[in-house]
Amino acid sequence: MTSFNFRRDVITRPVLQWARGVMPALSQTEREAIDAGDTWWDAALFTGDPDWSQLLAFPKATLRPDEQAFLDGPVEILCAMVDDWTMTWETRDLSPEAWAYLKDQKFFGMIIPKAYGGLGFSAFGHAEVVRKIATCSASAAVTAMVPNSLGPGELILRFGTQAQQDHWLPRLADGREIPAFGLTSPEAGSDASAMVDEGVVCRGTWNGQDVLGIRLNWHKRYITLGPVCTVLGLAFKLYDPDHLLGPEEDLGITCALVPADTAGVTIGRRHLPAFQTFQNGPNWGKDVFIPMDLVIGGVERVGQGWKMLMTALAAGRGISLPAMSGAAAAFSALTTGAYARVRSQFNLPIGKFEGVQERLARIAGNAYLLDGARRLTCVGLDLGRHPSVISALLKSGATERMRVVVNDAMDIHGGKAIIEGPRNYMGSQYRAVPVGITVEGANILTRSLIVFGQGAIRAHPYLLAEILAIGDKDPARSLAQFDQVFWKHVAHAIRTGLRAWGRSWTGGAFAPAPDAGRATRFYRQMGRYSAAFALTSDIALLTLGGALKRREMLSGRLGDILSELYFLSGALKRWEDEGRQEADFPLLQWCLETGFATIEQRFDEVFANLPNRLAAWLLRTAILPLGPRRRGPSDRVATACAELLLQPSPTRDRLVENVYVGGKDEAVGQLIDAFERVVATQPIHDRLRVQNIRDWKDGVEGGFVTAEEVAALEAADRAVTAVVAVDDFAHDGLATKAAGADPRVAIEAEPRAPRLELDERRTFGGVGP
Repeated sequence: MTSFNFRRDVITRPVLQWARGVMPALSQTEREAIDAGDTWWDAALFTGDPDWSQLLAFPKATLRPDEQAFLDGPVEILCAMVDDWTMTWETRDLSPEAWAYLKDQKFFGMIIPKAYGGLGFSAFGHAEVVRKIATCSASAAVTAMVPNSLGPGELILRFGTQAQQDHWLPRLADGREIPAFGLTSPEAGSDASAMVDEGVVCRGTWNGQDVLGIRLNWHKRYITLGPVCTVLGLAFKLYDPDHLLGPEEDLGITCALVPADTAGVTIGRRHLPAFQTFQNGPNWGKDVFIPMDLVIGGVERVGQGWKMLMTALAAGRGISLPAMSGAAAAFSALTTGAYARVRSQFNLPIGKFEGVQERLARIAGNAYLLDGARRLTCVGLDLGRHPSVISALLKSGATERMRVVVNDAMDIHGGKAIIEGPRNYMGSQYRAVPVGITVEGANILTRSLIVFGQGAIRAHPYLLAEILAIGDKDPARSLAQFDQVFWKHVAHAIRTGLRAWGRSWTGGAFAPAPDAGRATRFYRQMGRYSAAFALTSDIALLTLGGALKRREMLSGRLGDILSELYFLSGALKRWEDEGRQEADFPLLQWCLETGFATIEQRFDEVFANLPNRLAAWLLRTAILPLGPRRRGPSDRVATACAELLLQPSPTRDRLVENVYVGGKDEAVGQLIDAFERVVATQPIHDRLRVQNIRDWKDGVEGGFVTAEEVAALEAADRAVTAVVAVDDFAHDGLATKAAGADPRVAIEAEPRAPRLELDERRTFGGVGP
């Protein structure tokens, strides 16, 4: 019998009783999702007093020599093989040659260790491969990405038996097996626990032998590579009505491998996701029998499928879609800056109009911000962390920024980006945006339910321990554990409140910051907002308790603040890793000032909608005593960012590094050629303008320009004319085939020049001339 303790028995006990009524209870699904990952820099931000020296001490994201060689070699060759226009409107698929090359060069085995015949790439190496391919074709990138993301390869690698690893991993690495994973079904989208796909433990015949196994029935949809897969990873609910495995009947979500040629499996039909032509479609299984040794991880892993999926997703969600978002941002920065430089209206490049510069600045700033956060996350993954909250907020935040950037690029290009055809290099990027927004956790629910909802539980210094203590079935142990963690939480809350109040009322002037040159002041503001976020989180949880789970608008706004703090951390880390490049500072300044304005706006919205008005008033008084004061970057900063995209420079090179350009027979290659010609001939134009000479022949006769310079001006004009041109088609060529036939559109565009050989092509910042 425990001795009497005044604090525990008199003060803590009624608090525990109150907490049981208001604190959020964890469902089994939530508990498995939280246990699946871990925390990293998000936990530091939740403390309210992050150690910036820790952030700066993280290693820089770098490619190994073999990864760089793969990027410069096989990836470059693959991009040269891909014709996105032909894939989209004619063949609806990669060419047979491209499929063979993907297999031959082990693109599907990037995450598989070399010991099993894979490439064994780091998270950053894997991400850079996906990013570069995505600048050429989103569909090609998805095709290479999916076998290395959430699917059989990663699940077998993490959870498979030794026999499964020995058999399947070499075959997946060299392309003998094409994997897909079936999770989503008509009944279960974001709520995967609602799936009705089921398996029943029974005995059956496999390879002529009577074995213990599972009889499966399912209907899945939206399954990438599903129509062409040879092995299907499958998530389903498993039941054991005859108790062949034990006393339990409902065994829970389980993952298994199903060879696609197994009797009862139907694959082959396709979806067209926003007219992206990567292989995606539904599949069905009717009375499909598989042996128990095809359960991923064997019998010991029965019922652990949801945790396995969440563990894999905690890493994969932080790599693939952020890489594709980074690709879209860098591609938009390269092409839109170049187009705004060569396209003129009212005798002025459109990039010189302030309305256009505002959009160019947003493109450039978001490209810088997005890649910084993406690189930081890859560092964490390569350090062995599986930060589930970070991967969720990165996927959501990156794809939302991709949407903003691509929309801005479309607006600046105008009709050039609207008219479909081989000359339109933006259309496919635009159509791909909703795919990234939707897959691997729809952004709406990720923002409103996961980022703060799981982040508060997982990354808060004390909340998870309190919830576990509350849920402990042993009353004495529950009280003892809660007593210990609750008073630590109280002390933390008092320190956080004083810290948030002090930093807010002094404008963050005395918040800790490293010596980071011109960026030092940004760290002080980050410390201020981190303390304010920690205090607001505690008050929201205290006043709302479990009801906060249902206040999704409030949760979404708090999640936005956490996301901004993380993305801005990535931008600061990038600035440091790249050597504090002075020419890049306008980009960093744009990111931080935009983020600070968003953070203050979200605080203001939280305080305006917090149900407990006294708590809201106290928070507003402590954190925003004068209301939101941040207005975002100045026009001067925006102009400086825009100008970085309009001229060649090392800063521009860093921003658009490893964007695939291709040869001068391709639309982007033509654009960059025109851009370089326009920039090179600008001094000649300036010289003629000073002399008020409009006719180049007069300039030659007056000795102001040479014949060679006139030839350069004429070549530049021809290049610009070719870039500004859009495609048109014969009416008959646009006809759709008769109803009931393959709905593929047959289009005859203006003939194009033969595609160049590899050594005539180029990647921005990569190989080639």
